[in-house]
Amino acid sequence: MWFWSLQGMAKNGNDAEIDEGLYSRQLYVLGHDAMKRMQSSNVLISGLRGLGVEIAKNVILGGVKSVTLHDQGVAEWKDLSSQFYLREEDLGKNRAEVSQLRLAELNSYVPVTSFTGALTNEYLTKFQVVVLTNSSLDEQICIGDFCHSNGIKLIVADTRGLFGQLFCDFGEEMTVFDTNGEQPLSAMISMITKDSAGVVTCLDEARHGFESGDFVTFTEVQGMTELNGCDPIEIKTLGPYTFSICDTSSFSDYVRGGIVTQVKMPKKVAFKSLSSSMAEPEFLLTDFAKFDRPGQLHMGFQALHAFEKKHSRLPKPWSQSDADELVALAEEANAAQTGSAKQEQLDQAIIKKLSCMAAGDLAPINAFIGGLAAQEVLKACTGKFMPIMQWLYFDAVECLPEAEDAVLTEEECRNCRYDGQIAVFGSKLQELLAKQRYFLVGAGAIGCELLKNFAMMGLASGEGEVIVTDMDTIEKSNLNRQFLFRPWDVTKMKSETAAAAVKLMNPSVRITGHQNRVGSDTEKVYDDEFFESLDGVANALDNVDARMYMDRRCVYYRKPLLESGTLGTKGNVQVVIPFLTESYSSSQDPPEKSIPICTLKNFPNAIEHTLQWARDEFEGLFKQPVENALQYLTDPKFMERTLKLPGAQPLEVVEAVYKSLVTDYPHSWEDCVAWARNHWQCQYNNNIRQLLHNFPPDQLTSSGAPFWSGPKRCPHPLEFSTNNDLHMDYIMAAANLLAQSYGLPGSTERSALTKLLQDIKVPEFIPKSGVKIHVSDQELQSANASIGKRRTVAETMTQTFIWTSL
Repeated sequence: MWFWSLQGMAKNGNDAEIDEGLYSRQLYVLGHDAMKRMQSSNVLISGLRGLGVEIAKNVILGGVKSVTLHDQGVAEWKDLSSQFYLREEDLGKNRAEVSQLRLAELNSYVPVTSFTGALTNEYLTKFQVVVLTNSSLDEQICIGDFCHSNGIKLIVADTRGLFGQLFCDFGEEMTVFDTNGEQPLSAMISMITKDSAGVVTCLDEARHGFESGDFVTFTEVQGMTELNGCDPIEIKTLGPYTFSICDTSSFSDYVRGGIVTQVKMPKKVAFKSLSSSMAEPEFLLTDFAKFDRPGQLHMGFQALHAFEKKHSRLPKPWSQSDADELVALAEEANAAQTGSAKQEQLDQAIIKKLSCMAAGDLAPINAFIGGLAAQEVLKACTGKFMPIMQWLYFDAVECLPEAEDAVLTEEECRNCRYDGQIAVFGSKLQELLAKQRYFLVGAGAIGCELLKNFAMMGLASGEGEVIVTDMDTIEKSNLNRQFLFRPWDVTKMKSETAAAAVKLMNPSVRITGHQNRVGSDTEKVYDDEFFESLDGVANALDNVDARMYMDRRCVYYRKPLLESGTLGTKGNVQVVIPFLTESYSSSQDPPEKSIPICTLKNFPNAIEHTLQWARDEFEGLFKQPVENALQYLTDPKFMERTLKLPGAQPLEVVEAVYKSLVTDYPHSWEDCVAWARNHWQCQYNNNIRQLLHNFPPDQLTSSGAPFWSGPKRCPHPLEFSTNNDLHMDYIMAAANLLAQSYGLPGSTERSALTKLLQDIKVPEFIPKSGVKIHVSDQELQSANASIGKRRTVAETMTQTFIWTSL
């Protein structure tokens, strides 16, 4: 298992090959070009407390060229609140040096080193991206000015209790190659005007989705051929189905057809330096209910730096005198402002809260700000996705107790690992957390993060317990984002491995791993007694059915549910509280628009059509026939159930079983190759020729319009060639899949396959007249209805067919 890891280190850098087995999910989001750019970037992360280690963990998993960890401080008790790679025996040791060994295990493609000296200008020139955490304002401005003038991208991140800060400076001229990472949009054209506006009208099947300022290009336009393959044209949207391109008055007359496709154009983005941006900040709003909060916190964080510089410490937790002094410092900082950063009036209440919890260090806040900061590192390295412009402030003061009698009082540090959390919430909550009994369903990417945060928070560190269940084993592709697992854990159970990993982070946490699926079949395990003993449930699932099942159980037993999910760069969180919020199942996403069967079979016109067709084809060839044949051979009631299916389905199922067990039954590798070659001919030549026989390219509809227009795109039959790699790949894959289905030995010898194919006689195909090809689903439904009326005939035929043939 170590072989692929060591090889990766040898190839790291500009010429490194991307390990698709490890980075498969990330490649889906970023693409190969962005990954290549990331593998050329050296990143410095300064400050290895809880926030710094979060950023480092995410960046290393992402796969940059190298990561250097910098810290001149030593581990303290308060660090253990969120620094998950520090242990009690590490107290007094340098944070960077201790963390380096454990972070290096995350991704052997990324060399990780530590540095404990001063950050000189000469040293900084080694890096493409510099991340500062746990640094003074003077240091930030000094390093920020140097980085800005030397083309080094800078990120400053900080957390103070329930407050977070993020700043980005990627230079005066950064190129963003793709601002949103979405697939380019495309639409089919119904009309283009020949005038000064050049108005393009799309088919009204769906909105085009373009925005003014987008760039597009054209293909398959008949008549106005000047547009085909043209350079990208900037558009102005006029409506959901129309947009203007350019002056088309000198172009040829538009006849019909055409596809318009969005082109992702590089965008230049200019950043101000940290020193310039302090006075003229540009804020990214995270909560529209706190519209003025960023400006207030901009002053508050400056006041914190001034307080720390004056006293060589942060304000004491919930100290009213320190809070009053911080408000005074904030007022001074605000009065000194001359730019847009100046606030008309400071919100003293929020500044005081910032002071009261400035000494706090919370794992969940570090996870959130650290995740954002790591994303900005990836943006800086790849030029993909629009960076944060330029300041982001976040707070979660809603987490504080609402009751007036729950106001916290000044507390002294107790030299325990939860000091950073006690500084925010007090000791009573810490005692309550230790007694919690929680059920975590799923130990994948989200599950690993939740377990890490649970351990740092001290959840179930006393009389409580965390039960985590996951029936899956660890695969290589999991290692890119499920950070509790290592290469030597591949094939082990996720739940047990994750439980053991978080026990190393916090030995006092009581955690038990299960390997059960949640569902009706495990209700004897997760029964009334089990659920009634829980304080809450956290979902970390990857499918809707399991989510809805757990939601029903939580509603029934009146238990809080923490629901979350991710999809690429998108994510969602839902907190379900009994009698207070709606449940997960109370609202559902609208159903996805289905693709008409006739469009899939005969008239595909979009990428999603071909993808769905390929999926249906795969299941129809290698999944359903095998399952039906096995059921026929082992289940006496299979025929009875089959005959009760509606319409033509009984005949279709029986015919598929007959083919699987009689006509298409292969006895050798040669039979599999012959089947694959004939199937290729049927799908990509014969069927297309029959379609064009029924509907010739020049056919007109009853209204005189061309049949092959609008969403109907005229196909062209393919001619098989052993010199075409794609054709050969298809035959090789199809033959091996069929061989595997029947337990026959396969082959990957391409030269031998070519020889076999030369000896296969493909039957000549002549298109037939009278073959009915349905143009719409309505036609298809009518045909199925007429078949249904002849049901008794079908039953007789089916029974006779089966029992006499098999």
